[in-house]
Amino acid sequence: MKKFTLLALLPMTAFADVINGADTAWIMTSTALVLFMTLPGLALFYGGLVRSNNILSVLMQCFAIAGIVSILWFVAGYSLAFSGDNPLIGNLSNFMLAQVSIDSASGSIPESLFAMFQMTFAIITPALIVGGYAERMKFSAVLLFSSIWLLIVYAPITHWVWGGGWLGDTLDYAGGTVVHITAGVAALVAAIVLGPRQEFLKRPIPPHNMTMTITGAAMLWVGWFGFNGGSALSAGGDAAMAILVTHISAAAGAMTWMFYEWVKFGKPTALGSVTGMVAGLGTITPASGFVGPAGALVIGIIAGVVCFNAVIIIKQKFKIDDSLDVFPVHGIGGICGTILVGFFASKELGIFSGQGGWSHEAIVISDQLQIQFTAVIATAAYTALATFIILKLVDLVTGLRVDSQTEIQGLDLDSHGETGYNL
Repeated sequence: MKKFTLLALLPMTAFADVINGADTAWIMTSTALVLFMTLPGLALFYGGLVRSNNILSVLMQCFAIAGIVSILWFVAGYSLAFSGDNPLIGNLSNFMLAQVSIDSASGSIPESLFAMFQMTFAIITPALIVGGYAERMKFSAVLLFSSIWLLIVYAPITHWVWGGGWLGDTLDYAGGTVVHITAGVAALVAAIVLGPRQEFLKRPIPPHNMTMTITGAAMLWVGWFGFNGGSALSAGGDAAMAILVTHISAAAGAMTWMFYEWVKFGKPTALGSVTGMVAGLGTITPASGFVGPAGALVIGIIAGVVCFNAVIIIKQKFKIDDSLDVFPVHGIGGICGTILVGFFASKELGIFSGQGGWSHEAIVISDQLQIQFTAVIATAAYTALATFIILKLVDLVTGLRVDSQTEIQGLDLDSHGETGYNL
């Protein structure tokens, strides 16, 4: 089958002779929007969900991850993801961006901008994992784990899917495998390895500030236009369609979760609505450049139903304390989206047919679904194994979990000598 690797993602000057100003301006904007998703969007979203004595620790973890990942991406991450022709991992030929100059191009945009845009993806992915171990991992362990994980998990899988690697046939427009499955599976493994919080399932652990959470969620919704729309790497119809389907799926996910919860438990909650929105966004991400509006509506509805039940199953049936539901929302959402795009990208579905990316190409649904399932299994399996090993290594070096007394009093004072609130 023809490779559907997004060639525009590869930093090769050969694909364009002239840098396009409109494309450059749009990707500059998208880059800012994606960074905005982490700082302050995700930080506030997560910060409001934890208890008040852990708010500062979560904000600091997101902030510090943004800093350390940026440096590591510049030094080696970008090169490992987007250099060389090895199917498994890139090389260090672009160490410290040695080959990136003011004149080098990636498609119709400067390569420096492409590297920066991809850096924002590298930042938010380990930041998402914070939700799996929130309120109980040492700050030193967070930094060490995130650093190793970026180079050992994120960079290779990025190369597999987007950098010319062995999963290049996978339809993953903006990170269903690369971002959401990796982050979700890693969060699940981290939650299992660390064990539950002391109060988990003994008493409710409600969010301490839903206003903060909703504010952060709103920032994520807006920022996601850069996440998905920017992945077109151009200012045109593909980007516009990606933004449209992203918005539709987010709205469908939010409303589906809200009404499902309303029927099941008697009240529509703000937390449920914003969680459904995030589920819709995560699920549409791999499909955003390949599906049309009607397909996006179905994907968003499926996301709301599937991710809602996944949250209940993970917490109540398996009793896993994935603190902020990273795996059931992002992991399951990424899996669903990666599989569903193999179906809804087809041109043979009438109003539900795909409309973006490579819509002029024919697709055999059964063949493409096989490719998508392969990508899901490979990404999840490698992420789970590598994350487990990294966590065990970090545990030997720094220890993973704070002591019981620190967990009770909160991580803010013990880890940072500060509190989030002085009222």
